[in-house]
Amino acid sequence: MSSMTQLFVAGLAGVFVTISAMYLWTFIGFWYQKPMLEPHGFNLMLSGAIVPDPSPLEGEALALLKAATTMKTEGKREKALKLFQQASALSPHNPDILLQYGEFLESHDIVKAEHLYNRALSFNPSDSRALTNRKRALPKVKQIDRDMLSIIDDKRRKLFSLPAGSLSMKRAVREAYYQHIYHSNAIEGNTMTLSMTRAIVETRMAVAGKSIIEHNEVIGLDEAMKYINSTLVRKSESISVHDILQIHKRVLGHAHPLEAGIYRVSQVYVGEHVPPPPSEVERQMSQFNEWLLSRDPEILHPIEFAAIAHYKLVYIHPFTDGNGRTARLLMNTILMRAGFPPVIIRFQDRHRYYEHLNQANHGDIRPFIRFVAACTERTIDAYLASTTIIPLGRTPRELTDAHVIDADEDDLSFHDPTS
Repeated sequence: MSSMTQLFVAGLAGVFVTISAMYLWTFIGFWYQKPMLEPHGFNLMLSGAIVPDPSPLEGEALALLKAATTMKTEGKREKALKLFQQASALSPHNPDILLQYGEFLESHDIVKAEHLYNRALSFNPSDSRALTNRKRALPKVKQIDRDMLSIIDDKRRKLFSLPAGSLSMKRAVREAYYQHIYHSNAIEGNTMTLSMTRAIVETRMAVAGKSIIEHNEVIGLDEAMKYINSTLVRKSESISVHDILQIHKRVLGHAHPLEAGIYRVSQVYVGEHVPPPPSEVERQMSQFNEWLLSRDPEILHPIEFAAIAHYKLVYIHPFTDGNGRTARLLMNTILMRAGFPPVIIRFQDRHRYYEHLNQANHGDIRPFIRFVAACTERTIDAYLASTTIIPLGRTPRELTDAHVIDADEDDLSFHDPTS
């Protein structure tokens, strides 16, 4: 194992999982059933069609659709685009709007067009026009996704080929640790700044004007990340629900100790998503565990595996609090075990993050996978930038997106942990 690789498993003997880089979307199945290929792709929520609530603005949306079609026919694409967008916003579940909007976009944004066809099919799986459109677009989209993952794999290999031991890389690694804690907590509403987060991790001293819970949320993530480094990254067995419970136990161990590592006993609501009732949580987590331990994830690219595992966990929402932080740590554990640097979901990207999770709830997880892939690529780019020699008089690019899972000084060295 190269010393650069050792850095990204925080000085531990990381486990490299050999997984095909091909984008195998056919294995993105819901854990109620064995992965299977449906004619319209994978519906992660239901085995049949989704029945949308009728929009109270349906008539206005259809009028906008008619106007958009007219503008399209007249070659006024810019006006047509705005009208399609408005129609879709007013009635986001109307199959006709989804289909015609997708056909309009296909020549310029085939990925989004195919997603719209897929959404239309989630409401009407037998729609022949949507099936034809998706069949036409899908091969091109699959190739785009394969190319995306291939580019990230190439960048990862480039990163690991660099000479190890530079002070700039060590600084990047350390700074990234604080970035991860700050962003993951901020997404959940914690108001600590990055500098406050750093001070708490380093000194355990209180910050004036901040609640005890917010302090304990920082400490909880710090302890969970250290646990992952010291235990899960080098674990030879597959990650299991037991490991997830141990992560959650540390995430909430200080802020809400009575709920830490314990399944919820009450119903929770997450925006439009209504997670399973508490009586179903244990059974669904058991099914999730079966999927984690099965051979299905081995066929997926590590980024796909990490993103799908993250989604499955937040869909069940097994805990009263700490689900998002635990899911992001699970995602990064999977990535690190596969030889990737862990990634950050930035606070400023939280709206896109939730949007893509919502798209997965409506039957298409691929936008969320692409989002995680983009975050992974940005992380690797930031590490590569940290090793670039900057000419005098120029400001170095600020490293805000790279991160690992440990800040202990001994774990930041490039030594061989097996020696």
